[in-house]
Order: sequence, then C-alpha cells, then structure tokens
Amino acid sequence: MFVYEIFVDLRCARKQARKHKYNMEKLTKQEEEAMQSIWRQNGGFIKELLDSMPEEQKVPYTTLASTVKNLEKKGYVQGVKYNTSYRYEPVIIEEHYKKQFINGFVNNYFENSYKDLVSFFAKEEKISTDELKEIIRLIEQKNN
Repeated sequence: MFVYEIFVDLRCARKQARKHKYNMEKLTKQEEEAMQSIWRQNGGFIKELLDSMPEEQKVPYTTLASTVKNLEKKGYVQGVKYNTSYRYEPVIIEEHYKKQFINGFVNNYFENSYKDLVSFFAKEEKISTDELKEIIRLIEQKNN
C-alpha cells in the first residue's frame, strides 16, 4: 500500500508541475531561501529544512512553516503526510524556476537582450575577460 501512495503522490506532483510550469509566481526572498533548502535536500520536514538552513537565513519554526504553506499554495511544493506530520517535496524543478526568473529579469531590465545583460556586467566589472572567454568557449562548444 505504501508504494502505491508514493506512486499516486508522484503522479499528482507531476500534474501539478505541468500545470504550474508556465505560470510560476515570483517568490519572495524568504520563499526563495526556503525553496533553496527544499531543493538542496530534495524535500524534508520543517525541522529538517530549518536545521539545514545557513545560520544567517534561519527564521523561527512557525515562520518557516507558514512560508512553506505559502509555497504549497503557489504550487512549488507538495506536502506528503507521514503519520501526523507533513514532509514537503519540491514540485517545481529548480532549473525551471531559474529559467523563468532569468528570462523575466532579462526581459524586464534589458529589453530581452542577453547581450545587454552581459555588457552591463562587463561595464560594472562584475565579469572578467577570462570569464567572458570561458562563456564564448562554452557557446562554441555547444554549437559544434
């Protein structure tokens, strides 16, 4: 019976992920920090998530529980019941969130131009010549 419940939960999670794939809400800083912990551990109970967070990001237990509940409402995590507790598992893959966030960021601040984005970082001296060469090498390698 337990294996069947896991299978059903995974199917529900996949359906929910497809439903939210193109309709992800932007997360708050606190929600992103919670999601980082969830992604890093591939889910966990609130106590486990809290224990895994860096000291500077730690919040009270009830605050994290509330944040994770909001993430569940937004479709980012799914609570799986174990006896009287819930273990929260990611529904949205970290890479999907990153892609959507970066695409929105580039669209909003750089008129959808990745060239302008890289130019900005070069002008601000946030990226070195060696790093730019490495990026070019990666692009050329992918095209070959």
